[in-house]
Formats: sequence, structure tokens, C-alpha cells
Amino acid sequence: MKLTILGGGGFRVPLVYGALLGDHAEGRVTHVVLHDLDAGRLSAVTRVLAEQAAGVPDAPEVSATTDLDEALTGADFIFSAIRVGGLEGRANDERVALAEGVLGQETVGAGGIAYGLRTVPVAEDIARRVARVAPDAWVINFTNPAGLVTEAMSRHLGDRVIGICDSPVGLGRRIARVLGANPGEAWIDYVGLNHLGWVRGLRVNGRDELPRLLADPDLLGSFEEGKLFGTDWLQSLGAVPNEYLHYYYFNREAVRAYSAAEKTRGAFLRDQQAGFYEEMQRPDAAALTAWDRTRAEREATYMAEARETAGAGERDADDLSGGYEKVALALMRAIARDERTTLILNVRNRRTLSVLDAEAVIEVPCLVDANGAHPVTVDPLPDHASGLVCSVKAVEREVLAAAASGSRATAVKAFALHPLVDSVNVARRLVDGYTAVHPGLAYLK
Repeated sequence: MKLTILGGGGFRVPLVYGALLGDHAEGRVTHVVLHDLDAGRLSAVTRVLAEQAAGVPDAPEVSATTDLDEALTGADFIFSAIRVGGLEGRANDERVALAEGVLGQETVGAGGIAYGLRTVPVAEDIARRVARVAPDAWVINFTNPAGLVTEAMSRHLGDRVIGICDSPVGLGRRIARVLGANPGEAWIDYVGLNHLGWVRGLRVNGRDELPRLLADPDLLGSFEEGKLFGTDWLQSLGAVPNEYLHYYYFNREAVRAYSAAEKTRGAFLRDQQAGFYEEMQRPDAAALTAWDRTRAEREATYMAEARETAGAGERDADDLSGGYEKVALALMRAIARDERTTLILNVRNRRTLSVLDAEAVIEVPCLVDANGAHPVTVDPLPDHASGLVCSVKAVEREVLAAAASGSRATAVKAFALHPLVDSVNVARRLVDGYTAVHPGLAYLK
């Protein structure tokens, strides 16, 4: 089976390959094709993968190319993990937003809109190419903003594109662990959009254990989200939010922390990964060792500003191992081998959430089999959550409209309607600032 990874020179690709190395069952991936526009990055990641595969007799063959059609042809699965504008673009997203006093995080608020505006046209072009060159392939989208990009690609690929994120999986795992439950046996009642969802229940043997967690302040305050949001706020909500909702519920504090940081997250990763790729230019560099060292630092500093604002302290060791590659592999196995499973995924709504239309991509538990991912019926969201979901989905639709039309006015509207942008004038200045630093937004007129 052939797997193509778009953005194959990306830093996290070895996580995916590492997961593949542990799969020895029939129908496994036997050939991985890495595609990237940067041949140097491809070379660096290929070296890491070669060291990972050492001593594994049935390791999947790895090849690399900068030709997109070559990479797509014959693919059974396509992982899309591109970053339009690179980490320099992410750093600029943060810088321009913070100059206007608003959040520049890469998927939330102004930064997420800017990232979406330059990514959607590229993602749609890829989707059209897939439809033409590899019409039977399944596309698993890692590219952020994951829900928005998955919805853009679904307009060309329908249900054959599925978005993934490790945040809901990690959240469910932490809640189950605190409650003494096996995460693999628990049903996670999670619903929302990507980076905008809530766990409303955790059922073990038919019994919802979440009320027990919410009623115990000591238990509730013992894990990441309890520390991040505060026990009293979680009890008020009656649910446990995705960690990214910290940027909405504590926006003023988040902006202040980002503004005070020596480097934004994007600038930190840009410099850190530049050091890794520079080190890989040395023929004698130990590729896997360098990658492991860089990854450990990356994971340990994840959402550092938010945790500092909340006084949440360091991340737990169990939360430093990533997870999105495991979701991707489980999804691929379920489809390729009809190994039926339940995963929290980004898929088209159909009739799942009544407040959104059928084509809107949402993040919910799905039953997965050889025919793809099927969203599970969920209870309606409470009003406060429905309002936020509808508001952010409306912004995503304006981003898609701006990308399709090239309308600067529509782009301004997308920024202005976001709950974390507090003025139309700020929205206008954001569009000016982003078009000045991003060549990929030159299409906005």
C-alpha cells in the first residue's frame, strides 16, 4: 500500500513513519512517498527516517520527490501536512496580530484567518489534483487550520477527505486517566469545531463518569485542563473544553502573555527548526538523535504562554508524546482493513449538529469502516457553545468566500466577524498588515 505525505520535509513526519514501523500486519503501508517543495528539507527528513528504519526488516520503502503529480499517482492514502509560508509565515501571523493588540495564534483568531487565507487556495489546488490523478485515494488532512482546510478540500473530494487533530484524543485520554478508566474503552462525548470543542461526558460501561470528575475539585484540578481553566470555571461550564478555548475564555490574559514573551511560538519554532535543518547539512550529523532532541523541546514548550498565564506549570510527561500520528494510523487501518473503530475526526456535518448545515465540517466522534468516517449523532450544544461554534463557522465561510473571489472586502469581513477581533478598523489594518508580509495573499484585491 502506498502512502504519500505532502509536506514530507516537515519536522513531524518521523512521528508518522515511527508509527508505521510498528505495523507488521497484512495490508500495511509498504511504500512512503515524501513530497515537499524544499529538496533540502526532504533530504534531512529522509535521513531521519533511514535511521529509524535501521534494523527493521520490513520497514516501508521511502522515496522523495518535489513533483506533486508523481507523488500522488498510485497513492492509496495521502497525508496533507503542508505549511504555506513556512514557520516564517507563522511568526509573521503572530507579529502582525499582536501589533494590533489581538491574538495571532496559528489556528485561533486573526492568525488563524491569515493562515487560512493563504492556505485554502493551495489546499484546493491539491484537492483538484488528487481528484484528477488519484481519484480513489483517501486524503487525511493534518494541515491547519484543520477544520477550515478540510472543508475547503471536501468541496472537491467530498467525504474522501477527513481531517484529524490530536487535541481531542489527548483531552479524552487525560480525563480517562484521572478517572481511572481505560481510554481505549471509554466513550468520549466530544463535539464542536477543530480547536473549539467540549467534552460533555465520558462513559465507561454505559455510566457517565464526568459528573464525578466535575464534583471533585481536587481531581478536577489534577490534570492539564483543570489547571489551565480553573476548577470553578469547568464546574460552571459543566464540561471540559479543548485547551484552545483558553484563548477565548482568557483572551486578554493570553494576548498579554504572548506580547510579553521573548519570542512568539512561531518565532521559537522557526529558529529551533532552522537549527535542526542546518545541523542536517553536516554529513556526519546523527539525524535521529538531533531530531529527538529538538522534538522533546518542542513538545515541552507547547502552549507555554497559556499555561504560564493560568499557573498550570510544566506539562505532564505523558502529554509529551504527541498523538496525531496514532490517530492517522488508526484511521488508515480502519478504512484499508475495515477494522471498525471510533475516532474523533473532522468530517462533514450531515445532520449531526442541527445549528449547522450539512456541508459544514465539524469535529465529533465518528464510526470508521471501509466506507470512511460516519459522524455519530450527538446531543445539541448549550446556547453559549452553539453561539461560539456558529460565529466561528461563519468566519470560516467568509475565509472560503474570500479565497474563492479574491475579494479584499470579504477578507476584512472575515477578520471583523471573529469574536476575538474587536473592531472593523482593526480588521482593515490586519488585512493591510498581512498582505504586506505574505506574498501568498497578493490575490486579495
